[in-house]
Amino acid sequence: MSNKLQAIRGMNDVLPKASYGLQRIENTFSTLASSYGYHEFRTPILESTRLFKRSIGEVTDIVEKEMYTFTDKNGDQVTMRPEGTAGIVRGVIEHGLLREGLQKYWYSGPMFRHEKPQKGRYRQFQQFGLEVFGAKGVAVELEIIALCRDFWQKLGIEKQLCLEINTLGTAEERQAYRACLVEYFEVKQEQLDEDSQKRLTRSPLRILDSKNPEMKALIEGAPKLLDSLTDESKAHFDAFCQGLDALGIAYTINTKLVRGLDYYQHTVFEWVTDTLGSQATVCAGGRFDGLVEQLGGPSTSAFGLAMGQERLNLMVEQLHPAFLEEPKPLLYLIPHDTITLASALKLAADVRAAVPDAPIEVHLTGGKMKAQFKKADKSGASLAVILGEEEHAKGEVSIKYLREEKSQTTLSQDKLIPFIHTYLEQEM
Repeated sequence: MSNKLQAIRGMNDVLPKASYGLQRIENTFSTLASSYGYHEFRTPILESTRLFKRSIGEVTDIVEKEMYTFTDKNGDQVTMRPEGTAGIVRGVIEHGLLREGLQKYWYSGPMFRHEKPQKGRYRQFQQFGLEVFGAKGVAVELEIIALCRDFWQKLGIEKQLCLEINTLGTAEERQAYRACLVEYFEVKQEQLDEDSQKRLTRSPLRILDSKNPEMKALIEGAPKLLDSLTDESKAHFDAFCQGLDALGIAYTINTKLVRGLDYYQHTVFEWVTDTLGSQATVCAGGRFDGLVEQLGGPSTSAFGLAMGQERLNLMVEQLHPAFLEEPKPLLYLIPHDTITLASALKLAADVRAAVPDAPIEVHLTGGKMKAQFKKADKSGASLAVILGEEEHAKGEVSIKYLREEKSQTTLSQDKLIPFIHTYLEQEM
C-alpha cells in the first residue's frame, strides 16, 4: 500500500499555471459587480447545520446526501457551506443590515458538496454570487441579468450562453400547482423512474427537471405552472420579459425550469451552454422573497444568482484561451554576482514603482551568463537587462532585445525608466 499523500477526491489543487486565469476571472467579476454598486460580503465556511436545513429544505438532495456535516468539539452540528445565499441571509439578519434600505452584495469563495466528481463539478468548488435585498420589482432582476451579459462579454463567451427563464409564482400558487402535478403523475406512476417516484411525495416540481430522456414525453404533457398563476404573478413575469426585450437580451421560456432549492419564487433563470457536455448550467438564480422571514428576519424582497468558477474556466479555456494566459515579463534582470544582485533588486523596485503594469523578474540563482540568458529567453520576457561588473561600476545597464532583431544597447541606470516608457509606447 502506498504511503503517498494525495488531495481528497474531488478537492483539487490549483497549480500556479492555472491560478492566473482563475484570478483574472474573479477580478473581472468583482470589478464589474463593484461598478454596478455591489459590495463584497464574506461569510464563514462553517455554519450551523440548522441554517441549511431551514433555508434549503430538509428533503433536498443537498441536505439529505451532499452536505459535509459533523459534530464539533462542543457537540454542535456544523456544516461546510454548500451554497452562498443562506449564509448571506443569516449575516444580514444578524447584523441588522436590512434596516439600512436596499442592500446589494457580491461574494466569492469555496463551497462544498459530497457528490460524484466529474468535469466541471467538484466536491470543493469556487462560486461567485450576487444578492440584493429590499427590491420588489423587476428592475433588480433586469439589472442582474444585464450584469451577467456584461460579464460574459468581458470573458469572450457570450455567444455560447443562452438565457432560460421561468416563473414559479408565489408559495401559495405553487402549492396549488403542486396538487395538480401530483394528481397528474399519480395516475402515471408506473412510468416514473425511481428518482421521480421518490420526488412525487416530497418535491413533485423537481420531477419536471428530470434529465431522463425516457420521461420527456410524460413531462411535456404535465400541467403548466403558468396556468395556475394569478394575474398579478403573470404581470410580474410579463414585465420581466418585456424588460429583457428592451435590453436586447434573447431568452427562452422553459416551463420545466424549477431550480433545486425550496426558497425560490416568481422569476427564476439559468444561463446554459452546450459546450460543456452534461454540465450545461453555468449560472442560475432567481427571486427568494420568503427566505429572510423564514430564517427569522423581517419580510424582505430578495433576488440573486450563483455561478461556478470551474465551469466558467472550462468555457473560457475552450473559447477564449488568451484571456487566461499570464502575461510574460517585460524585463528579465540579469545580475553578474551577489554584489550586483542587490543593485538589480533595487533597480527592479524602482521600475515597478514607476511602471506598475510592467512585470519584472530578477535572476536569483546565479550561474554562468549563458545559462542566465537561456532562462531569460525561457521566461518569455521582451527584454533582458544586464547588470554586469562593468555596467555596475559605471552606473549603467545593457539591454538585449529577446524578441526582436535589434542591437544590444547600453544606457545609464537613471535612463532605464524613460527607456521603458518609450518602448511601451512604441509597442502599443
